[in-house]
Amino acid sequence: MRINENNYVDKAEEAIIELVKDAKERYGVRYRDKLVTTSKIRNLLAMTADIYNQVLVCQEEVLSDDICGRIEYLRVRFMYEYGRDDSKERKVKNFIDKTNILVLLKEVGKTKHNYILFSKYMEALIAFHKYYGGKEQ
Repeated sequence: MRINENNYVDKAEEAIIELVKDAKERYGVRYRDKLVTTSKIRNLLAMTADIYNQVLVCQEEVLSDDICGRIEYLRVRFMYEYGRDDSKERKVKNFIDKTNILVLLKEVGKTKHNYILFSKYMEALIAFHKYYGGKEQ
């Protein structure tokens, strides 16, 4: 999946709609209990935002090795959250799979523009998750 300035909001909405649709089909009216919580997504966004603040002040389009290392560590944290999700519903796994977060993080590379776009995509995911019935924890 590729995102850009013109489609990242639509892609985020599509991913959340798909997650909600799948949960409704599987679990019926109790589907909200089977989705990843808004709080969990916010925790992932907090890590993303931390790096985002550093990226914004970066003068170059090519990110420093230090920032790239932090982005790689962020990818590791997403993989960790994915791996530790042993719930029957696979809440975090489904979220990461449907939203293509790991793929998009790899595509950031060393580019400031790509990381900013990724951060905006994460914010859009939270907004649509809440809009379409995501539950707080």
